[in-house]
Amino acid sequence: MTNLSRYIRQMRYPPLGEEGQQRLADSAVLVCGCGALGSVLANTLVRGGVGRVRIVDRDFVETSNLQRQVLFDENDVAAGLPKAAAAAEKLRTINSEIEIEAIVADVDHTNIESFCEGVDAIVDGTDNFETRFLLNDAAVKLGLPWVYGGCVGAEGQSMSILPGETACLRCLMNECPPPGTTPTCDTAGILGPIVNVIASIQAIEAIKILSGNRDAVSRMLTVVEMWDNRIHQIDVSELRNQVECPTCKGGEFPWLSGKAGSHTAVLCGRNAVQLTHPGQPQLALDDLAQQLAGIGKVTRNAFLLRLEVDDYQLTVFPDGRAIIGGTDDIPTAKTVYAKYIGA
Repeated sequence: MTNLSRYIRQMRYPPLGEEGQQRLADSAVLVCGCGALGSVLANTLVRGGVGRVRIVDRDFVETSNLQRQVLFDENDVAAGLPKAAAAAEKLRTINSEIEIEAIVADVDHTNIESFCEGVDAIVDGTDNFETRFLLNDAAVKLGLPWVYGGCVGAEGQSMSILPGETACLRCLMNECPPPGTTPTCDTAGILGPIVNVIASIQAIEAIKILSGNRDAVSRMLTVVEMWDNRIHQIDVSELRNQVECPTCKGGEFPWLSGKAGSHTAVLCGRNAVQLTHPGQPQLALDDLAQQLAGIGKVTRNAFLLRLEVDDYQLTVFPDGRAIIGGTDDIPTAKTVYAKYIGA
């Protein structure tokens, strides 16, 4: 038995108790993405006594992250540390009794199932819908509970998914929003407090799941808008019965099979990566140009839109194809694309 004395205040909450705390100690969770949401999630779950925490992230720590990504500091920026490694280093000093596994990798259809091996739940710390739909495919196929979360500006939302029991993400959104149609943190900004609120909602849902309190798991889509002081909950308890979901009812997993989602190619001699999104509807480049105004230098013609920002040049075509100049590293190109175009 694990020594649970450090969690005494938590165990005094009757619905959790010592039995629930022991279940947390015996459980494992995948934190997919360790940026804003993921760093708060990992921090909360490690402090709460989840026994094994696997963190997967493809990115490294930058100064602009420090406003909202609570596990990192300026020393991590100076060291150029990957987020997963920097987070694990901090977390081991917070709770040395927890097993923490840091994986620096780009999550895609070839590796997501291996990252899910041996875990009891997944929490969403990602920054794009393409990866979330991939997580949904994997979770439903494997029967793993997962907690969706996302935020931008001062607004965020969260929903818990218990495969076979509640609606999945594809029940809620039949298709992944096309690139360029949703704002990102880099185009619309983000306030730190909304990150902490949404990640805390996700964390308590994960604690309910991992402690064996599935009946307490929310059957709501919770939307919080902090600037205008609004909290809205949408009852999704019957949604699974109301829609013919291709994933949780039809057993179709297009993101997991690689049929859906972006495809990549390093362009020889160009220091550039091409990303394609088969099957996506045409992009409205005029709308995208307005969204990116003020982010960097934007040029536009009848055939393409080009954004020059930092050391990168993003060339986006109406069919969603993009060429990310300034890098030949696929994970970096995906990160840049997700920042400014979304996915």
